[in-house]
Amino acid sequence: MTKIYQAYQGYADLSDPMRLFAGTAAPLLNYRWPGWPDSLMLRKMAAACEVFSCTRLTHQRPAFGISSAAENGCTVSVHEEVADQTPFCTLLRFRKETKAEQPRVLVIAPMSGHFATLLRGTVSTLLRDHDVYITDWHNARDVALGDGRFGFDEYVAHLIRFIEKIGPGTHLLAVCQPTVAALAAVSVMAAERHPAQPSSMTLMAGPIDTRINPTAVNQLAKSKPIEWFESNLVSTVPGRFVGSQRLVYPGFLQLNAFMSMNLERHLKAFQNLYNYLVDGDDEKANVIKTFYAEYFAMSDLAAEFYLETVQSVFQDHALPLGELQALGRTIEPAAIRRTALFTVEGEKDDICAVGQTVAAQDMCSGIRPYMKTHHVQTGVGHYGVFNGRRWDNEIYPRLRDFIHSHHQYQ
Repeated sequence: MTKIYQAYQGYADLSDPMRLFAGTAAPLLNYRWPGWPDSLMLRKMAAACEVFSCTRLTHQRPAFGISSAAENGCTVSVHEEVADQTPFCTLLRFRKETKAEQPRVLVIAPMSGHFATLLRGTVSTLLRDHDVYITDWHNARDVALGDGRFGFDEYVAHLIRFIEKIGPGTHLLAVCQPTVAALAAVSVMAAERHPAQPSSMTLMAGPIDTRINPTAVNQLAKSKPIEWFESNLVSTVPGRFVGSQRLVYPGFLQLNAFMSMNLERHLKAFQNLYNYLVDGDDEKANVIKTFYAEYFAMSDLAAEFYLETVQSVFQDHALPLGELQALGRTIEPAAIRRTALFTVEGEKDDICAVGQTVAAQDMCSGIRPYMKTHHVQTGVGHYGVFNGRRWDNEIYPRLRDFIHSHHQYQ
């Protein structure tokens, strides 16, 4: 399996120039020369070229592109600032040009094959009423081998470091996979009576206890021994990259797994893209193109983190069984007392099913009932929990009110 990355990279090196050529040819084929009649054949050729060019996979993080935010009926400028940085992650702050003092929110982005920009919509919405930071995880193939390992311990240590950097009164928002690490970090800080314990912690659509209503993703993770995942899904970064010889779970393998779960939906999307391009419906075509430009931007995971997560979270269920270890101690969510808890689930979530995230409520038995809230959003799947119309109009108002009501707990 160690050669699969090299094989993929060889294929990409051969096919990417063809995709770039197709992307260049599309507007030329679609150009309406003066006096020339409209040609359906040329429109179809142009559409086919553009669709083919959109299938290019990249390892470059797209831009967040957030330059302004709405605040109290006004528009304020937003600037990205590096608040802290390690070889594996940048703590990014979206600083607003405002004098208003607002709750500081640390968005903990998933490290699951995509970049933190997948949460662009989440951040944009939060900026209306908050001072927002995000964990901008680096692509593991761009981290030199000499920078050391990155496993679950290192992940938790990063979260604690970033919470300390932002300071007391921070509010956490963990989306999907990092909910386990977020709960572990806050548990460690509580057990150590850390002065910077967060004021609140929101866990959204995360695998806190995957024994509950197991999904296809959960079942796949338990279908093979951990040695199978190591032998078949871990590969070595090729020599031409900064992270040469680092063992990773390649982003293209994770992307393939995600797409295979909903293959018909993706094929239909590209068929629709082709039809919209032929019909000249640029607005609808651009929505699909924008989505896949983000979706096909991949990030490799450090092998240690991937394998430890599969084993402890999905196979051993270490957290709900009281056996999860991090930073040399057993994780005890019951130690948390000062941090309010909000859990959010999506009714139609086929990745982290209803019941898996709310399990944190019982684990955090030391938090008083009036500091706990749970919400199941009807009509949304996994991504609808943190992006889209219902996130904006139904989930976010509850989250905003929760954060602001517990902002005094510092």
